[in-house]
Amino acid sequence: MNQWWLECTRCGRTDIPTDTPLTACPHCGHDWLEPRFPYEKLKPVLLEEVPRRRCTMWRYREFLPITHDENIITMGEGGTPLIRLRNLGLMFGAPNLYVKDERQGPTGSFKDRQASLAISLMKEHGIREAVVASTGNVAISYSAYAAQAGIKLWAFLTSSVPADKMREVALYGTEVVKVTATYDRTKEVAAQFAEHRGLHLDRGIRSVAARESMKTLAYEVAEDLGWRAPDWYVQAVSGGMGPVGVLKGFQELYRMGLIDKIPKIAAVQSTGCAPMVKAWQENSPTPVNVESPQTLIATVATGKPGIAYTILYHAAKRYGGTFVSVTDEEAFRTMHIMAKLDGFSMEPAAAMAFAGTMQLLREGVIKPDETVVICLSGHTFPVEKHLLEEGWAHDLDLSHEESAHAVPNREEGLLASLENLGGDVRRIVIVEDDAPARVLLRRILQARGEYEIYEAENGRRGLEVIKQVRPDLILLDLMMPEMDGYQVLDHLKADETLEHIPVIVITAAHLTESERKRLSGYVRSLLRKGEFVDSELMDDIESALK
Repeated sequence: MNQWWLECTRCGRTDIPTDTPLTACPHCGHDWLEPRFPYEKLKPVLLEEVPRRRCTMWRYREFLPITHDENIITMGEGGTPLIRLRNLGLMFGAPNLYVKDERQGPTGSFKDRQASLAISLMKEHGIREAVVASTGNVAISYSAYAAQAGIKLWAFLTSSVPADKMREVALYGTEVVKVTATYDRTKEVAAQFAEHRGLHLDRGIRSVAARESMKTLAYEVAEDLGWRAPDWYVQAVSGGMGPVGVLKGFQELYRMGLIDKIPKIAAVQSTGCAPMVKAWQENSPTPVNVESPQTLIATVATGKPGIAYTILYHAAKRYGGTFVSVTDEEAFRTMHIMAKLDGFSMEPAAAMAFAGTMQLLREGVIKPDETVVICLSGHTFPVEKHLLEEGWAHDLDLSHEESAHAVPNREEGLLASLENLGGDVRRIVIVEDDAPARVLLRRILQARGEYEIYEAENGRRGLEVIKQVRPDLILLDLMMPEMDGYQVLDHLKADETLEHIPVIVITAAHLTESERKRLSGYVRSLLRKGEFVDSELMDDIESALK
C-alpha cells in the first residue's frame, strides 16, 4: 500500500480524502491539489530498489498517487530510451543533445503515461464510464487503457483532428464525438455532457493523474544521466501539462538531494497559437488567450492554457527558461530534417520541439556545451480504414455558434444535441459472481454499443437489481452463492412483471441433459465461458433485444 496524501496549494490543509476523485479542496474550494509523499523515507528506494525493477514508469510507484497496486493498469508505458542526437549535435557543435523517445509507448505517445495513471485511479475509485476531451493522442491512449480496465469512454475531439487518429480511437470501442469547434469549446462541451450524464470527467492538467504521471519523465531522465539534471528540457506544448509535471519531478528530486539543480524549461508553441509566448514577451504571468487558433497542427491548438503557463512562467523566472514559437512550415520541414539526419520519424507537434531547439541554439540561448533533453512526444500510425463500419463517430456541429443570432439559444441547442448523443439506450443487468468475468462482459457491451449496464455479484442481489431497474435483457451465470441462476430464473418465471425479460445464460458448468431441459423455454441462448467470442454474444444480445 503506497503512502501519500493531498495538500491544498491555497489553504495548506492535508486532511483531504484520497479515496474519491475530488475536483476541489473540501475546506476552501481551491481546485489545485498536490499529492505529497514521504520523500526522505523513500529516497533509498530510488537508489537501491528502483534499479532492480522493470523499466516502466511504475518502477517509481511509491512516488505515484495510487494506494493499492492491484488497481494499476499498465501496458509497459514509460522506461523510454534517452538517445544522443549525434548528427544534429555535430551540425550545431552541441555534443550533448538527447532525445527522450516517447514514441515507444504502447500507443506511440507520451500520453500513455497519463492514461496509465488516470485509468488506474478511475479503477481504484470504482469509475466505470468517463468523458475526455482531446486533440488526438490523449483519446487514443485513454481508449487503449480503458479497454483493459473495462471502462467505457466518451472522447470529444475537434473536427480538425486527423481522421486517422479518430479512427484509431474508435477502434478501441470508445464513443467518438467529433465537435466542429475550437478545442477550448470542445472541452466545455465535454464537461457539459459529463455533468448532464453524471459521468466522471477527466480534468486534464487539474487532475492529479496528469501532472504526477508526467513527472516520471524527469525521474527517468535524471536516472539515465547518472542522477544528474540536464541544463535544458525542451517540449512542444499545448496546455502545458507535460512540462508542469516534468518540473515537479525535478523539484522532488532536488528536494531529496539527488540532483543539484532544476533544469531550464523551454516551451515551444505554434506561431498560429502561442498564448504563452505572447505573454512571455509582455513579461506577464497571465497567458494572452487566443480565441481562434491558426495552426494546422491540431494537437497544439489550445488557445487558453490557464494556470499551466503561470506555473511555467514563475519557474522560468526562478530557474531560467523561455518560451518560443515556430511556424507550421518550420515544424513540417523539421520532420524531414530529423528523419533524414538522425532517423527519427515524428508527428508535427513533436517536430516543433526540435525546431524550437534549433532556433534557441542559433540564437545562442542554449549554449553548445549544455546538456539538452528534447521530448519526442509522439508518433502514431493510421488505423486501417476498412476495419470500421459507417457511423463510428457522432458529429456535433457547433460552428453556428459563431453567428450572433445563435448566441441567445446557444445552451438550449447544445443541450438538445447532448441529449441525442447515444440515441435509445437499452438496459442490461449482468448477474455474475466472478469479478473479472463481469469486467469482460461489461467491456464487450461497452465496445459494441450504447447500453446502460448494471451489475450484481450474486443471485439475490441480481434479483433486487432486476426488480429495481426492469432491464431489457439479463446476462445470467448459473453457479453463484446465496442464490444460484436456476433460482433467479424461478423467481422471474413466478413474477408476471418480469417473466417477459429475455435471459442469456453464460456459464462455465457442463450441464446435464436434465439441466438443459430445465433451462429450455426460459432462456434465449446458452453460452459456455471460454468457448464463445464477443461477436457471438453480441449477435445473441441484438437478437434478444429486437
